Amino acid sequence: MADDTWNPEQYERFHDERSRPFLDLLGLVRGRPGMRVVDLGCGTGELTRLLHERLQAAETLGLDSSEAMLGGSGAFADGGLRFERGDIADFLARESYDLVFSNSVLHWLPAHEVLLERLTSALAPGGQLAVQVPANFDHASHVVAAEVASEPPFGAALGDHTHANNVLPPEDYARLLERLGYVEQHVRLQVYGHPLAARDEVVAWVEGSLLTHYRRRLPAALWPPFLARYRERLLPRLEDTRPYFFTFKRVLLWGRH
Repeated sequence: MADDTWNPEQYERFHDERSRPFLDLLGLVRGRPGMRVVDLGCGTGELTRLLHERLQAAETLGLDSSEAMLGGSGAFADGGLRFERGDIADFLARESYDLVFSNSVLHWLPAHEVLLERLTSALAPGGQLAVQVPANFDHASHVVAAEVASEPPFGAALGDHTHANNVLPPEDYARLLERLGYVEQHVRLQVYGHPLAARDEVVAWVEGSLLTHYRRRLPAALWPPFLARYRERLLPRLEDTRPYFFTFKRVLLWGRH
């Protein structure tokens, strides 16, 4: 099984669509001079550079666990912007950052109550937390992935494992931020509409994100039939229109501590 199944080219195929939530999340952040920023799950680093420049931050660290995604990040680094490979599950920095920023990655991690408490501990006094997580687990694109993962021969190879829905309802995040001592907050559920050329492109979209979860766990020989079976089961559930309007729900949250 491959340890790093992230493919930057596949992920960036929908660069503009995937950038919209990032820009909306960035719009919630309040910039101030000399900020120290960490971007958890920075991916290729391109949007981290935008974050760094927009905030005119003194120092920004981009952290990602995928060596493949970080491969070209050196082109974006400068004196105040740097990148490191590391697992967010192990991230711990006491009162170090004015902004902890994470776009479309924390949904991979469990126990968000504990996770956000740990991220809050990384904030300097008056620091900000800004997080965006996908909340589209009830869409056919995600439901079918779990169904196929339960079929033979995939179920046996995966040990009957399917992807978890770690994302909380928006109101739970609001209550959590209150309990964690945030003096201001903004939490919302937003539906993004993406006009794709055809319904087939939903497969390409998910192949660059959710399906990496299964590719990493399957023997290499089973990945092509898994993807073919996923396509076979998914497409009949999607409206056959051109363009195809792909709806994607996301939770955006911001708080000042």
